[in-house]
Amino acid sequence: MLKNVKILGLILLKVIIMLGTISARTDFKPIKFTIDSLSNGLTVIYHIDKSAPIVSTIMHYRVGSKDENPNRTGFAHFFEHLMFEATEAIPRGEMDKMVQIAGGNLNAHTSFDETVYKFNLPSNQLPLALWIEAQRMRKLKVDTIGVETQRGVVKEERKQRMENQPYGNAFEKIMENLFPEGSYSWTPIGSAQHIDEATIEEFREFYDNFYQPNNATLVIAGDFDIEVARNYVNKYFLEYPKANEPIRSEFKLKPIMRDYKETINDNKAQLPAVFIAFQGPSLTDSNYFATKLMADILASGESSRLYKRLVDKEQSAVVAELENLNLQYSGLLLFIGIAAPGKKINDVEKQILEEINKIAEKGITEEELTKAKNITEAQFVSSKKNVQEKAQELARLYSYYGDPSKINNELDQFLNVTKEDIQRIAKQYLINAKKVTLTYIPVSTN
Repeated sequence: MLKNVKILGLILLKVIIMLGTISARTDFKPIKFTIDSLSNGLTVIYHIDKSAPIVSTIMHYRVGSKDENPNRTGFAHFFEHLMFEATEAIPRGEMDKMVQIAGGNLNAHTSFDETVYKFNLPSNQLPLALWIEAQRMRKLKVDTIGVETQRGVVKEERKQRMENQPYGNAFEKIMENLFPEGSYSWTPIGSAQHIDEATIEEFREFYDNFYQPNNATLVIAGDFDIEVARNYVNKYFLEYPKANEPIRSEFKLKPIMRDYKETINDNKAQLPAVFIAFQGPSLTDSNYFATKLMADILASGESSRLYKRLVDKEQSAVVAELENLNLQYSGLLLFIGIAAPGKKINDVEKQILEEINKIAEKGITEEELTKAKNITEAQFVSSKKNVQEKAQELARLYSYYGDPSKINNELDQFLNVTKEDIQRIAKQYLINAKKVTLTYIPVSTN
């Protein structure tokens, strides 16, 4: 009787999984878009979505920390801040107010490979977003007041995010040792010393080098008329000529030749922690898809392998995670374990490595693979309902692949991943590879 109940349960589970997959696929409508290339090199992608009277714009500049001079790190992130200061036509402190009064919001982010600016506004305010982006592209005020203001802001951000946080320097130490002497060996926030030492002329040179129409992709998505939008794009952006191709620091990516281990005494930490980092595949590597699914199997939710083993069963950890960061030319697989009170961090590290070895030696189950694919598919479909997320994805796919149409078929590459693929990439990236291990030990300040 018990055997029959178990069999029935498995059948019902498979039916639920199958129905969830069918529902997600049925709910997805292919994304249509129009792409223009302006004479000055600016690429513009238009996507109509009239589900709500809003419009989103994404301005994606192909500049990140990897493009910086190693002796002047943090410039890309610095400009993320400076671009909210003042332009020839926008007084200092007015940009945010203009957007808020119009009923919208604006934001930005910087990574190793990109700097991205975002607007959400009511549909009738599209001209405002385009005008501000055009102003910032070539008419930004890179002057003493703005530079000194943001110099202080960036240094304070670094202090709050890193120096005043438990395990705050982990990411910097990981990148420095996982990508030794390479273009990914420093983080986007950069060095406070480099920002302190930089002159206004150096900042202006960086701006003139990278903030040009032929180094950017503009995406407009939402409820608007394409011809009207085109007229505004031409009006605001075509006054800028095409520039020379940006001069970038030579890209370097060296293999990690040996394991690196370090123990750090941390007076901000309450609990011991371990960070175990491996190099992973790049965004354009075919292994990217299997690695994403493997990360979900290991660490997505309370039914994941790491959570079930370390948090539920052993109760050795309060945190057991895997962060999967895919960059343009490489990637990062970062395992994070924070010990439970009274537990040994060495046991946490040992159990993480044991779970890694299990996948490499024994592989995964069909149910685990199906669940991971369903998670990915649900995320894929859900993200295509959000106007700004669609705009960001179109910009990303154009910038890294030159093909925004991947927005409609990238999911297929996830669904084609096999159990054998998962086992193979576990061996390739996690077993037969060097790693960085950082162990943080709390230090009492009493």
